[in-house]
Amino acid sequence: MTTPRTVLVIGGGAAGNAVTVLLRRAGLAVDLIEARSDWNATTGSGITLQGNALRVLREIGVQDEVESAGWAFGSLGVVAPDGTLLHEAEDILTGGEDLPATLGMQRPRLQQILIDAVRASGAGVRLGTTAETLDQDAEGVSVRFSDGSTARYDLVIAADGLNSATRAAIGITAKPEPTGMAIWRTTAPRPAGLVRTDLAYGGPAYIAGYCPTSEHTLYAYVVEACRDRAAIDPASYADEMRRLTRGYGGHWAEITPHITDPANVNYTWFDRLLVEGSWHRGRVVLVGDAAHCCPPTLAQGAAMSLEDASVLAELLTAGRDWDGTLLQEYYERRIPRVRAVVEASVLLGQWQLDGVRDADVPGLIGRTMTMLKELP
Repeated sequence: MTTPRTVLVIGGGAAGNAVTVLLRRAGLAVDLIEARSDWNATTGSGITLQGNALRVLREIGVQDEVESAGWAFGSLGVVAPDGTLLHEAEDILTGGEDLPATLGMQRPRLQQILIDAVRASGAGVRLGTTAETLDQDAEGVSVRFSDGSTARYDLVIAADGLNSATRAAIGITAKPEPTGMAIWRTTAPRPAGLVRTDLAYGGPAYIAGYCPTSEHTLYAYVVEACRDRAAIDPASYADEMRRLTRGYGGHWAEITPHITDPANVNYTWFDRLLVEGSWHRGRVVLVGDAAHCCPPTLAQGAAMSLEDASVLAELLTAGRDWDGTLLQEYYERRIPRVRAVVEASVLLGQWQLDGVRDADVPGLIGRTMTMLKELP
């Protein structure tokens, strides 16, 4: 019997969970480690998943659960700050005709679905654990973990996020950079007539929007210029967000009164990251936010991470040598698509920062999403 190839996945977010399931399905021996002991199972408010993300979730085998847990819709509204509809666009079916164009869901629910899939795959899982050292040679990687144990793998996949310690450890010096914008996010009950995402540009903030996440819930957000996070008392988060949302009409009149619990409000800066040249050093390779990150202005962050997992798993399970040629092919397949998304996402925000009144927001969104209809 041939001994299966061994893989260590560092990080249990969307990319790490997805690649673990896909590699296990092909019979590879996979261990996943996650620094947080709770596996990030309760972190976050909501997430917008477009068709290309749903396509990978179907490949993983969790699409039915995702659709049951979320709220699907097929159009995007651009509204004035008072709620008046200015433009309605049909969402592009980036995942194909047989998947919803867009689906909103609660982020913790998506994470739990992926956690359950990893558990069911038979992967080895160790929570509250990090990789302290990675010693490579031509055949593999010897890893020493934070609990003092050691193991050896044929490949290490770094899915440890925007501030990836693994990225720095293998000598990739790229770091995330703030774009100048920040976002307030919260959850709230869904008003009966709110059935899709509407975006307001202008008003008290640069952007105000919401997304239905189930029959009864939504997540809402407002985007403003970055402020010094240390100067904002977390106890005032609900007050700060409510101060901004009071200036918006339409469904906001029903959402704003529910913004009362500061613990239910998250404040985060927008960051940009794109590692150029390659996403691997030897037998350690980056996926997801460890390799790239963009503002959520196109709602493509998780989708790009899931696509990374799909493409890398496809290459690793094709019976080829796991060498630099294969890992560079992974990068070359992904970089044009990821670069287009990162650049478009940043530009959409920059137009708001610069006050560009004649910006072709619907056109840029449409062109970028049309590109994503192609397989990654």
